[in-house]
Amino acid sequence: MRALTSLPEQLREAFRARVSGDPTGAPDWVRDIARVGTGPGWFEPDGVVWRVHGDLSTLVGGVAALMGQAAHPLALAGVQRHSAYREDPWKRLAGTARWLVVSTFGSEQLAEREAARVRGMHTRVKGRVDGRPYSASDPALLRWVHLAFTDAFLAAQQAVGTDLGARFGRGWPDVYVGEWARAARELGATDLPVTVAELQEAFAEYRSELEPVPADLRAFLAAPPGLSAPERLVYRGLAGAASHVVSPAIAGCAGVPGRGRGGSAQLAVTRVQLRGLRLALGSYSPSEEAARWRLGTGPAPAWAGETAA
Repeated sequence: MRALTSLPEQLREAFRARVSGDPTGAPDWVRDIARVGTGPGWFEPDGVVWRVHGDLSTLVGGVAALMGQAAHPLALAGVQRHSAYREDPWKRLAGTARWLVVSTFGSEQLAEREAARVRGMHTRVKGRVDGRPYSASDPALLRWVHLAFTDAFLAAQQAVGTDLGARFGRGWPDVYVGEWARAARELGATDLPVTVAELQEAFAEYRSELEPVPADLRAFLAAPPGLSAPERLVYRGLAGAASHVVSPAIAGCAGVPGRGRGGSAQLAVTRVQLRGLRLALGSYSPSEEAARWRLGTGPAPAWAGETAA
């Protein structure tokens, strides 16, 4: 723990570069959160969605979401054939992080602009696999990606994130599922669950469409290339925890234990890792700092005095 709390600045920069693509943690799209539009965005400031997506448990949730999403062969084909995730997995990570944080913390104007950008990207992701057509704009496929994402981020928050019950009450998971559905609707997904119970029912509808995740992809997600020795140690903890938060409905396909199948020791280790990262990186992410400045509830970020490009 002491080593993490005294994390050198170069290691902080390396972490931020992995997540956002920029060593400051504030690429142009993060700065736009402060500069584009005014007032609240799609989600209540300091509400449930802010708190879940502002928690470092998203690092575990993101890995778990990929494990689950890949169990749908059409979703997997879209990623394998239309992205360079194997050659540059960190660029794809930054792209996913962009959608997550801009839609969470941005103004309505910025969130709508980001949704339009992603919808435009989706129009180019289409093809056929084993004779079946796929399209990233297909509402049913968008729904699957959203289900796996929502379930993974919710489960990660509950397993290794900060406790939200004292602040939001016992019903906060339903609030998260219901509110975060808006982001998927903006991309074109339909028939989305708005409670945890509906989320689990929706998973069951896809059971006949799922297939085992290829072994090489499972190995890739367990140990992606290009990590330094300290990063490998941290990532091992994240991936280990992720394997224990994947929904039981898809854990078999993903080749992981899933929720409710042990893992208490691994989750405890990961909680300690994340606690250390929080101490080292500060209370708020650069994205949340930018949003608070836009709303007039926080100080200017360090980059605020720079001239916009």
